[in-house]
Amino acid sequence: MNKELLLANLREIPDFPIPGILFYDVTTLFKNAACVQEMIDALYDKYKDKGITKVVGIESRGFILGGALAARLGAGFVLARKPGKLPAETIEETYEKEYGTDSIQIHKDAINENDVILLHDDLLATGGTMAAAYRLVQKCGAPKTFINFIIELKDLNGRNAFPQEVEIETLLQF
Repeated sequence: MNKELLLANLREIPDFPIPGILFYDVTTLFKNAACVQEMIDALYDKYKDKGITKVVGIESRGFILGGALAARLGAGFVLARKPGKLPAETIEETYEKEYGTDSIQIHKDAINENDVILLHDDLLATGGTMAAAYRLVQKCGAPKTFINFIIELKDLNGRNAFPQEVEIETLLQF
């Protein structure tokens, strides 16, 4: 994988959304066709032999590469969304945030015990949202789940939100 290409096209925004935070803006990666292709190729290479049947994208930036990767893998795509955004019957998980709680949902019939899942989002910080998505997938009975992010902020120890046996991969680490 060409990390230099990705790093050269990743925008850093200091003091966003609050003072003291350095925000990594992945939208600059998405607008560059070479970066998109590089990320899809790298993710495909990591997961092409894992038997993935469904990719679950976390709202909203996880939808972008998640959907493209699902198509490349020949897998289905499942949307994990905030409450009230999905039209059919859902299951839900609540998680703690630094300033309260939030929830995430998937359709109740989206995943079953025959599915091998890849959960995808853009950023691993504290891991709260993805850990809730992981619990949703477990409720559905999926026997194997892989987790992937574009970026990981290592100092925030987001990997600690998951059981040790869960395979977590990131393209870039800071």
